[in-house]
Amino acid sequence: MIKRSFDIFVSLLGLLTCLPLFFAIAVLIKFDSSGPVLFSQQRIGKNFRPFWIYKFRSMINDAPSHGNQITVGNDSRITRIGKFLRKTKLDELPQLFNVLKGDMSLVGPRPEVSAYVQLFRKDYEEILRVHPGITDLASLRYRNEADLLANSTNPEREYIQRILPDKIRRAKEYVKRSSFFFDLALILKTPLRLFT
Repeated sequence: MIKRSFDIFVSLLGLLTCLPLFFAIAVLIKFDSSGPVLFSQQRIGKNFRPFWIYKFRSMINDAPSHGNQITVGNDSRITRIGKFLRKTKLDELPQLFNVLKGDMSLVGPRPEVSAYVQLFRKDYEEILRVHPGITDLASLRYRNEADLLANSTNPEREYIQRILPDKIRRAKEYVKRSSFFFDLALILKTPLRLFT
């Protein structure tokens, strides 16, 4: 109850505070490339319930049909403003809507697409007892995931065999340690990790 109340308060405050920033980003995206301002993708949430996650579009329109689901390094599909949005993580801001709706929490295991969840379904039965979140232990560790994958000859295999299992381990750790003060600590660590 405390967690949900905190999520509603912070997401609502964040959305109201960031309204001018949302508008500025929307204008830049529209000037930079054709297509919608927001990108949405189906992810798997608590108790395996699918939901649509929102992000500011950082790639060309209809990017998934022009390549892999995994984005690596200097992916040619990333737009000019998209590079900045991804580097600063501003593309994630619309997920405050997901938090307000109740699909996500501010802190929780990052939501995955169905294909990856099904590969590790047994693990996700434990992880998806809680709402996915905007930030978590894995987000702090893999802030530059796209750059890490850029060095691989097979990025998707590298993600499935090495990165995703470690994310799952950290997600399970979060589920075990989850508390209001642990969430608060992760929220405070997120911008520090972003700019250091």
